[in-house]
Order: sequence, then C-alpha cells, then structure tokens
Amino acid sequence: MMNGRSNGFRGRVLAPALFMASLSLGIGTAAAQAPQANDGAGMLKSLQNDPAMPSVAPAGYDVTIVVFSDYQCPYCRKLHGSLKQLMRQDRKVRIVYRDWPIFGAASVEAARSALAARYQGKHAAFNEALMATSGRLDSQAIQLAAQRAGVDVKRLKSDLVSHKGDIDAALARTARFADLMNLSGTPALVIGSYLLPGAATPEMLGDAVAMVRKSS
Repeated sequence: MMNGRSNGFRGRVLAPALFMASLSLGIGTAAAQAPQANDGAGMLKSLQNDPAMPSVAPAGYDVTIVVFSDYQCPYCRKLHGSLKQLMRQDRKVRIVYRDWPIFGAASVEAARSALAARYQGKHAAFNEALMATSGRLDSQAIQLAAQRAGVDVKRLKSDLVSHKGDIDAALARTARFADLMNLSGTPALVIGSYLLPGAATPEMLGDAVAMVRKSS
C-alpha cells in the first residue's frame, strides 16, 4: 500500500479515481456510515463527507478536494501552500483533510494530535503550524507547533485519551481508502471524482478544478 516515500507530481493528466465498489470499507462506527456494496458513488461520498475529517467548506462550494497527506512529507508541505493559494483565488472549493501518516511514529503522533485539536476548534491553526515546521518531527516539535497555534496542550492530551477510539478509527478509514485507491505515497488528491497524485502547483489545481466543473 505504501512505501514510506513521497511522490513528486507525475503529470498533469488526471485519471479517474479508483473506487473499488465490490469491497467494503468496514466503517461501522457512529462517525461515518459504510457505503453500500457495489456503490462507487457511495464510496466517493464517504470519502468526501466523513464528519470525523477536518475540512474548510465555503458557502456554496461546488468542488471538493480530498487531501491525503503526512506532516513529515516535504511535498505535502509544498502542496499546502498551493492549496492555500487556490482557496484565496477560488471561493467555491471545499478542502477535506485526510491524514495518512506513513513516515513513522512521529507522523502518527502529529496526525492524531491534529485530529484531537478539532475538539477545541484549533485544527486549522494547528495544521498550519505543523505544515510550517521544517525537517523531521518529534514530540517536542509537535508540542511547539501546538503552542504556536494556541492549542490548549492540557486539553489536547485529555482529548487524545478520551477520543482515542474515534481518532484511531478515522485514521484507519483513511488508510483503507488509500489502500483501495492503490496510493503509493503522499501527497495525493481526489478532486471531484479524479485522482491527482503529487505536489500540484496552484495552476495545476486550478486546471483540475476547472475540468471537474466542466464535466459535472
């Protein structure tokens, strides 16, 4: 499923996302419902609309971008800047963040902490601070990013414990989707119903969004 390495952008041609409708995601938790068997559209809906996943959703959005990323992936950090530029230029794009920590224990710790920060309304600021961190992460760097983001660290630790089941289940669902789509590394984006791997530039993202709107 994954090789612990990140992919550069491998081309501007979009390929249809691989939703294997014959397989079950086994979601079965209150956080999200599993799509019906043999229902590719249902699987796409589950990918885009899992309520456990942080998102930025402007009023009247018409295109959804799902981002698979790892906080230690340098290409993901580059893509983060491109996504911010796209959101400044296009007010009708929704971004759904799916943490896929494939670079080891520090990546898992960062992803779990970012999801826990949602419970105090600090995911956006913490996500920004983590993406702005250079080099390899460790527990100290993650805590410093939390402090820069204004996260209540004491509450964060409490939420990591009290919401452990939901957080771990959310990460497992994302890993399952990555497996179903045969993703080999981070970053990867699903724009509408199209798969776009790699650190796309703002121009590439704009072209992809335009293609989705034209085909809808």
